Amino acid sequence: MANRRVAIVGASTSDCGRVDDKTAFQLNFQGTTRALADAGIEKSEVDGFMSLTGALPPVELAEYLGIRPNWVDSTGHGGSIWEFMVEHAAAAIAQGLVEVVVLTYGSTQRADLKKRLRMANLSFGTRGPIQFAAPFGHPVGSHYAMVARRHMHEFGTTIEQLAEVAVSTRYNAGFNPDAYYQDPITIDEVLSSPMVWDPLSKLHCCIRSDGGGAIVLTHEERARDCAKTPVTVLGSGEAVSHVTMSEWADFTESPCVRSGKKAFAQAGVTPDDIDVVEVYDSFTLTVLLTLEGLGFCKKGEGGSFVADGRLRVGGALPTNTDGGGLSSCQPGMRGIFLLVEAVKQLRGECGDRQVADAALACVNATGGWISSTGTAILGRG
Repeated sequence: MANRRVAIVGASTSDCGRVDDKTAFQLNFQGTTRALADAGIEKSEVDGFMSLTGALPPVELAEYLGIRPNWVDSTGHGGSIWEFMVEHAAAAIAQGLVEVVVLTYGSTQRADLKKRLRMANLSFGTRGPIQFAAPFGHPVGSHYAMVARRHMHEFGTTIEQLAEVAVSTRYNAGFNPDAYYQDPITIDEVLSSPMVWDPLSKLHCCIRSDGGGAIVLTHEERARDCAKTPVTVLGSGEAVSHVTMSEWADFTESPCVRSGKKAFAQAGVTPDDIDVVEVYDSFTLTVLLTLEGLGFCKKGEGGSFVADGRLRVGGALPTNTDGGGLSSCQPGMRGIFLLVEAVKQLRGECGDRQVADAALACVNATGGWISSTGTAILGRG
């Protein structure tokens, strides 16, 4: 039974955007129910369950969903959680510890603004060594702004090149009827948007929305009887780097260098083989650093690499094809949406934004302030 191949057989989002009439519990229920229906798997078959550590503990959320698992996992290190969970779930399924695993997420961050539930974004908190940095400002975006400045200083990256990431991502969102923002934007509009964290203006930063989603994984034998074409987990990797910025050896290198190397080696493919890319875009800078770290271009060359529409649907490397966190959906932690979009692309279900003949997808999510990364290489069938 050991070393069974593992596939994603169900993937779906919940309602997304501005969802004032549902709780986070309900969004998890919606995403999970839809993903199970997508797979053609009954809830009673689910014996593994994974969700993030935090406000909705897995035992409480599983009860709400009507799932009684024999195997549970949970973790909390930012938006890359679900890519880490793919590796953990795949290993457990491959070894025969569990048969069918659900990964789920749901958040009402946008609706909470209306309810005056806005909270300080302290992410990993202020205990331990980070307490010495917190008094000087600890919002997530300030860390990314520091990295953007360093990249510009070391490699000559321009703010216009970073802006192209936002423009290309919005272009892709224009093909997604469910994207929060769909109207085209220009580089000048990105540059002239209100400054948030110098040099990152508003349109360099991800949006804030409500939403959720889920995926279902199982072994290859069970996958053959599922409703949709299975998407095989060919390779995976995970890595963590730092929380305190002073402990980060190189501001211009994401830990995806390590997680990506492992995932590509396990899958037996290279970046040149990839048809579609889904990466975390908390900020435009995140995309640049990730593409370099995964080996799609050399370190320091990300700025020129993203030029000329390369990241757009129809471009040389279609990236964040649903519009990403910059334009489509970002309810706080986006890793699950990267997996859902990659699965749909490999199954040919994306309509006007479909990448022709997509057979291999690279998914990479980033947590914290480039503190953790999880990489997955997925293949059709």
